[in-house]
Amino acid sequence: MASSTEITHDFPPFIRVYKDGRVERLFATPRLPPSTDPVTGVQSKDVVISPDLDVKSRIFLPKIDPEAPPQKLPLIIYVHGGGFCIGSPLNIVTQGFLTPLVSQTPAVAVAIGYRLAPEHPLPAAYHDCWETFQWIASHADGSGPDSWINNYVDTSRVFLVGESAGANLAHYIAVQAGINKTKLGVRGLITLHPYFSQKEPDKMIQFLYPASSGSDDDPKLNPCSDPDLEKMGCPRVLVVVAERDKLKPRGVGYKETLEKSKWGGKVEFMENEGEDHVFYLFNPSSEKAKGLFQALISFVNQVV
Repeated sequence: MASSTEITHDFPPFIRVYKDGRVERLFATPRLPPSTDPVTGVQSKDVVISPDLDVKSRIFLPKIDPEAPPQKLPLIIYVHGGGFCIGSPLNIVTQGFLTPLVSQTPAVAVAIGYRLAPEHPLPAAYHDCWETFQWIASHADGSGPDSWINNYVDTSRVFLVGESAGANLAHYIAVQAGINKTKLGVRGLITLHPYFSQKEPDKMIQFLYPASSGSDDDPKLNPCSDPDLEKMGCPRVLVVVAERDKLKPRGVGYKETLEKSKWGGKVEFMENEGEDHVFYLFNPSSEKAKGLFQALISFVNQVV
């Protein structure tokens, strides 16, 4: 049977949905196999957190000097963006972002894989991210299922990082970590050009999340409506916005929400002047991208 060409939902630059249920992703980036980066020596490998879901996450390990004394490194837990419906921890964009961050910090990183909407409607992504975080937390005593995390990670120095919709998911993990008293020492959260809903319902989110209003009265989509915000399980948050990004007001609003809340942690703020949404993913070698990377590295390595 020929595929239908009748479009029922069109949300550029993310997805187009046809009458027969087919989903076309309008922004696709190539996936890469696990590898060793020839320049930095950063290694990567894939892990399946839950066989039932068959969703892969990717672990990045900086070059380890076998002659140097063993040392435990901070852990970066990274959640990719893409409007909850595109993106992958296995693609070239994620590798381009995490390789310099892992190499220069240095740190171990886990790029979380989660099921994408609309095939897996929200809140599936939230559930998957939290399940992966719990899997990582199973390594807190050094006896988890992955040897890289057991051998090289200081589980008292964990940082959550997400961009765009991934920043929304990373924030959710931080709140759940506080509610559930995780064994991991979550030291900070970095939200890069974050997506949070606003008063006007978001039509794409309403489609991807049928049980939600798609507006700022949903506590998953906007922290201003979350009664558990004060329980967020980290002492520091870095909010990064871009001057030309249409989502900039949402990042500023998130900063203000945190400052007005009873959470009690420290909020740091950075604006990427003259730049648009997630510019650093598409031009990671630019001077402004390098400056952002240095700010992230400083945040992770800051002794508090």
